[in-house]
Amino acid sequence: MKRVIAIRHLAFEDMGSFADVLHERGIALDYVDAARDDLGAIAPDSDDPLVVLGGPISANDTEDYPFLELALNLLRQRLALDKPTLGICLGAQLMARALGARVYPGVEKEIGWSPLALSAAGERSPLRVLQASNAPVLHWHGETFDLPAGAVLLASTERYAQQAFSYRKHALALQFHIEATAQGLENWYVGHTAEIAQTPGLSVPGLRQQARQHAASTAALGKQIFADWLAAGAD
Repeated sequence: MKRVIAIRHLAFEDMGSFADVLHERGIALDYVDAARDDLGAIAPDSDDPLVVLGGPISANDTEDYPFLELALNLLRQRLALDKPTLGICLGAQLMARALGARVYPGVEKEIGWSPLALSAAGERSPLRVLQASNAPVLHWHGETFDLPAGAVLLASTERYAQQAFSYRKHALALQFHIEATAQGLENWYVGHTAEIAQTPGLSVPGLRQQARQHAASTAALGKQIFADWLAAGAD
């Protein structure tokens, strides 16, 4: 494995601690900026793992953001070919839509740190390290999706039943963030200031305090999960 391609929707919602995993293994990280770069230039049949990162737009906003159609087409092809593909937040929602599932607003936004409930399949997946420690993960989403046909549910929360799924052997979709670091989240607090201010019960100091408590340990587990997924994709 020589490189990983990451589709990025916002400069500050990046690979976070996952980049450390790649650096430690001598694997190059190539960012593709969804709004500016040509997603059609990414070969769908490439064995290079593809990571589709998060962002504040909806997977349904194809009229406003035509690049989403290119992303959906790329994901449809990669998932059909069982190429290593990881989606985080918006990336997971795009994977669900590419597989024919509905993406729609949740009952309420889920922003902050809380643990997951893993399914039996989740306990056998790379996410199993979260169950062992009951580690909280960062949630930052207002939309959800139906479980796609052929996908396997891995994790849920009380408010969002679909938190993670696998598809075939090499695709993994995560609604939550295990890549975010406390330092990196300082950029999120600036970039998402309007959303934070408009969401009852949220504040930057409150989110920062939660990150101080949980981000370091969760990022360490996230690195293990990502490393396990990479290893499985290299099989």
